Amino acid sequence: MKLGQVAVNVENVARAVTFYKDVIGLPLLFEIDGLAFFQCEDTRLLLSRPETAEFDHKSSVLYFKVDNLHGEVARMLEAGAIFIDEPHMVAKMDDIETWMTFFKDTEGNTHALMSEI
Repeated sequence: MKLGQVAVNVENVARAVTFYKDVIGLPLLFEIDGLAFFQCEDTRLLLSRPETAEFDHKSSVLYFKVDNLHGEVARMLEAGAIFIDEPHMVAKMDDIETWMTFFKDTEGNTHALMSEI
């Protein structure tokens, strides 16, 4: 089973679209009726305002897998991203190290970049 789509709650769709497109670098598929859809490899990312109070909460943490963690951090910092920590190793399995760093989007959601080296 594959993950087809992830929804992230936002307060300001236009502001969030700019961040996810220009800072994270995801391709925008389309926008319609206050919804914005991005492509993230095989998974679509949906940005929208919560439909009801039941869904009005911060999102789950999205872990964006990248090949060059330090290079992507530098690119995103230049584009205006705010990181809440430095890249750091979180696990070592045999000869593979998993590195991560966490950042905030414009809506207060925490997400991460991760890389397996």
